[in-house]
Amino acid sequence: MSSVEEGDLVARVEGAAGIIRLNRPKAINAVTLEMFRDIDKALDRFEADPAVAVIVLEGSGERGLCAGGDIRTLWESSKVNGDLGKILWREEYILNARIKKFPKPYIAFMDGIVMGGGVGLSAHASHRIVTDRTKLAMPEVGLGFFPDVGGTYLLSRSPGEVGTYFGLTGQTMNGPDAIHAKFADAVVPAAKWPALRETLTMLRQGVTAAEVTKLINSFATGESAGPVAAKEPAIDALFGFDRMEDIFAALKRDGSEFALATLKTLNEKSPRGMVVTLKLLRLARTASSLEECLVREYRAALEVFRSDDFREGVRAAVIDKDRNPIWSPPRIEDVTPQMLAPYLAEIGADELKFN
Repeated sequence: MSSVEEGDLVARVEGAAGIIRLNRPKAINAVTLEMFRDIDKALDRFEADPAVAVIVLEGSGERGLCAGGDIRTLWESSKVNGDLGKILWREEYILNARIKKFPKPYIAFMDGIVMGGGVGLSAHASHRIVTDRTKLAMPEVGLGFFPDVGGTYLLSRSPGEVGTYFGLTGQTMNGPDAIHAKFADAVVPAAKWPALRETLTMLRQGVTAAEVTKLINSFATGESAGPVAAKEPAIDALFGFDRMEDIFAALKRDGSEFALATLKTLNEKSPRGMVVTLKLLRLARTASSLEECLVREYRAALEVFRSDDFREGVRAAVIDKDRNPIWSPPRIEDVTPQMLAPYLAEIGADELKFN
């Protein structure tokens, strides 16, 4: 066993597996720019090493794979017109695209909390394992942001309007719902993970993706639809619009307990964030690749980084924790096409490019 202990990230070879462990358990393994860079270096090593048959992504501690990006540091940079957003998101999104195209089976163990940046590291994997403890969410609209890290690509490929619902409300998926929404492939009870993990370290070189799938399925429960799947007909009727005003109107008209609870949730989110999210989700439906969505997300992310809504959303949720953001503008009706335009505009030399 060769080992490189890198503090916040552990990257080592165990048998036939290249292990990548997010190692900030007190922060639920929230990812920093340095961690993204270390993951990229680890993938370089594992891709070149013929002894490594598969990659395994996991998180330290009991609480989850990853609670997302290190949002506090981004907030601090945004406040002083810094460039951390520009640098971090560029490297993160390029890494997300690399994971999707990685030539060896890449197995993500999506146990416990998996949010934001954690979704970017796991939901583009070739083999995505959720558990009986998984709580997966893209809650960015509550921060004046939108589901990034390829989130618009993933959500736009969920069945019906399920992705629109999860993207706008930030609601949590359990394991089976994550499979239904096409964010994961198999539910494996957390208690069975040590045995599956050990088996993965004993695979032979050149093992195929299909053989890895078969192995994972031998540990899986076979579940593929959670509580949200049962609400899909209602979700399709309520979220099948291209304007936020129409979604709000449909929820008010419907008046069911589910619709009113959903309306209450949406009323807490950034109006600008919701309009940007819905537009990006609709554009993503016709995208031919993850990269195409990431290019659009990068343009929008740089605009978000400059916005008062992002600073205010993070302040209310993470810094002061008063849960009382003052959004600008405060109402959906006040978000004009002129406000939306900069999020979608081309950015010249700063455009996201892939190798």
